[in-house]
Amino acid sequence: MTEELFRDDASLLACEATITALGESGIELDRTVFYPQGGGQAGDAGWLRRDDGQALLIVDTRKGLEPGCILHVPAPDADLGGWQVGQRVMATLDAPRRQAHRRFHTATHLLCALVPHPVDGCSITAGYARLDFHMTEPLDKAELTAGIARLVAGAHPVTQRWISEAELDANPGLVRSMSVQPPRGQGRVRLIDIDGVDLQPCGGTHVSNSAEIGAVIVTKVEKKSAKTRRVVLGFAESAAGRS
Repeated sequence: MTEELFRDDASLLACEATITALGESGIELDRTVFYPQGGGQAGDAGWLRRDDGQALLIVDTRKGLEPGCILHVPAPDADLGGWQVGQRVMATLDAPRRQAHRRFHTATHLLCALVPHPVDGCSITAGYARLDFHMTEPLDKAELTAGIARLVAGAHPVTQRWISEAELDANPGLVRSMSVQPPRGQGRVRLIDIDGVDLQPCGGTHVSNSAEIGAVIVTKVEKKSAKTRRVVLGFAESAAGRS
């Protein structure tokens, strides 16, 4: 199993590690700061660098077939000659991509607080985030944008804590998602607590205070089906750059 350093510190951008396996699907390390795609959030990208200075571009991070296995996926044309099990490497994230994921993922939790309906789909990337809500009522784009801005400005601390799977089973209302269930199998589940705003199980990466999210706007509200309303989020600076 790979030690998942990102679970306890999403601000950590690099770590020393040892290659434990190497194959066509990717490279496994004994520990990593790279988040693997899951829970609607895209995987991290970055670089692995050996002691001799040779660097390998990592374009994605995925979960392997075995529990606890994390695969660092090189670019398709990468030359893996000279890379082998047992080598020490420095694993370094694409920092802007990770920060975008943290900002958007935390923003989706704010959105959950504003729209009190179950979530039946989500996607979190560096360019946008979206949530699909199981509901029939219409949603107002301007009102949601203003609501998110208010919660961002409130500078609410974002913390995490762990509860047992039995505790989660005893409090099913904590789970907001219909399509993505909290990671299980280790006997405990991580809760993300945005003080006074939102509390729910989540395995993703987040900022440490809602103020760090910055300016996020609702770029689109869609009626995807009779009982689904989609909300798409974007960064205000990106929208300004396109205007």
